[in-house]
Amino acid sequence: MPSPASQPPNPQSRDTEPRALITGITGQDGSYLAELLLHKGYRVFGLVRRTSRPSYERITSILPQLKLITGDLLDQSSLVRALQESKPTEVYNLAAQSFVKTSFSEPVATAEVTGLGAARLLEALRQVAPDARYYQASTSEMFGAIPGPQSEHTSFHPRSPYGVAKLYAHWSTINTREAYGTWAVSGILFNHESPRRGPEFVTRKVTQAVARIYLGLDQELVLGNLDARRDWGHARDYVWAMWAMLQMDEPRDLVIGSGQAHSVRDLVSRAFAVLDLDWEKYVRTDPAFLRPAEVHDLVADAGQAREILGWQPRTDFDSLIREMVAADLEVESGAAGSPPMPLGSPPLRR
Repeated sequence: MPSPASQPPNPQSRDTEPRALITGITGQDGSYLAELLLHKGYRVFGLVRRTSRPSYERITSILPQLKLITGDLLDQSSLVRALQESKPTEVYNLAAQSFVKTSFSEPVATAEVTGLGAARLLEALRQVAPDARYYQASTSEMFGAIPGPQSEHTSFHPRSPYGVAKLYAHWSTINTREAYGTWAVSGILFNHESPRRGPEFVTRKVTQAVARIYLGLDQELVLGNLDARRDWGHARDYVWAMWAMLQMDEPRDLVIGSGQAHSVRDLVSRAFAVLDLDWEKYVRTDPAFLRPAEVHDLVADAGQAREILGWQPRTDFDSLIREMVAADLEVESGAAGSPPMPLGSPPLRR
């Protein structure tokens, strides 16, 4: 794979300084993408919601280099203002209510933000910045019940309100491209994780629990379906694919994933093994953590991304898990007032 500082096969030519607007800039993907674009000389703008307690912890180190604009995917007028202020050459829509379990308890809110939010942004883009290139963060959850490996030609059968909302956003992107000629693409990304992942997601829930159990702060980890299989990669690798997709000569939607599936059970065993712990002594299952409609097997066929972008993941599954355990161990050691642990996190690639 080309390094994150290199160009994809046919990068678009720009006469002006590249300017990017990122929704969801304070999240895992948004923070990695902002770092990448700054490294490439972009002027980076981030859309942030007005809250009483803003959380910028993932972008603290680059905050002085960013221009944050207040806006909300629920308010189209604020999106218009954000586009007018940022004058972007590229727009990355990464904002969403992205926790699958929450989407079952809050389906309407998920539809408003994740589905209609994208439609609002696309319409604002068409009105204010019709020449900008648009990236929509689609998801493997749209495939749902369809057996893998899943490619760009696989049909969709989402099994959660989140997947349904993302599918609406996905087709809104395609429709806007076909109806109005907007340069817009959807990246159908499979699961991608990092130490910046929220603790409500299973990967981070596991690695955080491993660190806390190792330090004697917790005694058990409770999970749901250990047999569900996912295609996991590192978010740092996947944001490069987002950028590369907007450098293509022509817009097209691509699947991004490692092509290797691992069960939650495998994730758990490898995470505990990083600290030489026997996972079966600490893990139990509870039906309360099962989804009302389960997605059993997601694994990517990313052949087109490899061919067109020259993309493939640089961080394998074991390296990802080791990095996340190391990061959580460092955080939990500091919170507990323990001395630094000997396990170190691999350096971030730039």
